[in-house]
Amino acid sequence: MAAATAGARRAAGQRSDDAARVRSSRRRPAPPLEHRILVTATLCLLAFGAVMVYSASAPLGVLSGKGGTGTGEFIRYLVFGALGLAVMQVLSKRGLTLLDRRLVNLLLFGSFALLLLVLVPGFGVRINGARRWFAAGPIQFQPSEVMKLALVLYVARFLADHPKRMRGFRQAIAPIALVAGPACLLVVVEPDLGTTLVIAFAIGALLVAAGMPGRQLGILAAFAVGCVILLAIAQPYERARLTSFLHPCSSAMKSSTGYQSCQGQIALGSGGLFGVGLGQGVQKAFYLPEAQTDFILAVIGEELGVLGILGVVFLYGMIGYAGLRTARRAAGRYAKLLAAGLTSLILCQGILNIFVVLGLAPLTGVPLPFISYAPTNLCVMLVAVGLLLNIAHPGAGRLRLVEGPRSDRPEDRDRRRRDRRARRAGDRRGGRTSG
Repeated sequence: MAAATAGARRAAGQRSDDAARVRSSRRRPAPPLEHRILVTATLCLLAFGAVMVYSASAPLGVLSGKGGTGTGEFIRYLVFGALGLAVMQVLSKRGLTLLDRRLVNLLLFGSFALLLLVLVPGFGVRINGARRWFAAGPIQFQPSEVMKLALVLYVARFLADHPKRMRGFRQAIAPIALVAGPACLLVVVEPDLGTTLVIAFAIGALLVAAGMPGRQLGILAAFAVGCVILLAIAQPYERARLTSFLHPCSSAMKSSTGYQSCQGQIALGSGGLFGVGLGQGVQKAFYLPEAQTDFILAVIGEELGVLGILGVVFLYGMIGYAGLRTARRAAGRYAKLLAAGLTSLILCQGILNIFVVLGLAPLTGVPLPFISYAPTNLCVMLVAVGLLLNIAHPGAGRLRLVEGPRSDRPEDRDRRRRDRRARRAGDRRGGRTSG
């Protein structure tokens, strides 16, 4: 009889614990608005990117004459997208707790080592005149993408730890230039001017968020523009791209550096307002080189028209709004600067790619975030979103199930009755003694 009573009490206690867990989960606060916007915009861009990568790459695989189905790049996009989403989920819960100073420094030194190694013949592979990638079969890895993220993490940490350095130009710029300068130089040597510009814009946005005066920012911007002009004059590769930007359709030869830009503008003009229809584009199959990577926006413009491009711009606008809202509402200077830097990293790359495809900027070789077929860039962008999600909803990874009041259990109720009786008896005894 006693065993049955104890078993019933344990069962009742278990039921009360389950009910308490249910109540706790119901009381869990919903993610803030910026968190939900970031998740929605990122997933929409990924789904749209998968569709457009398949649309842009499938005809090339079929027309190559090798018996392929054209799904190789589409499958790799899905694999790396799933990997990036898994990392994003982990970072959205434990991002800032994992990013200590030691890990950031390790990521920075590792990126430097990879940038040096990719320039060594036999390690890095040369594609279209540039040595930017490590290759293992169909898989390619671009170390400059990792360097972008590492520099944003390092500069945000430095500016957060030394806010008084913003009072002096040399005090603020010298430590950052000592790290970012050699990194940008290694990226330029590949050559990869587009990634260098994205790094410069992201660091500039961080300096603005940190409170650098406008006069000092103007001096820094003038110096950066001068460096870009000197680089374009010194390197024939970049000089040819700058010249072709001024007159993209001056030569109809496929070997011309302006051929890709010219064909991209033809694709945009062919789409009109509503496009020719998904999968019905012609430029991607016969004329536009690398349609699935740097110029995928031209495929979107041809097949979905101006409305498709506006939809993409709207999704990037959602990320920009949510990222800046996250930076404004973040707790702590480091979280604010990191959110601003990560948001600018995504937006600067997206804006630069859009300007290139529209013919408003020279060719840079920068992919469109989340949409272009660029496995390394896709993973890095998803890592940035994961960190933004953690800053937007920092309590998501620290919620714990709260058990119900222990007084709900039968044995606790019995103990409470005994304690009440003992206290009453003590009160009576105390009353007699005092009397």
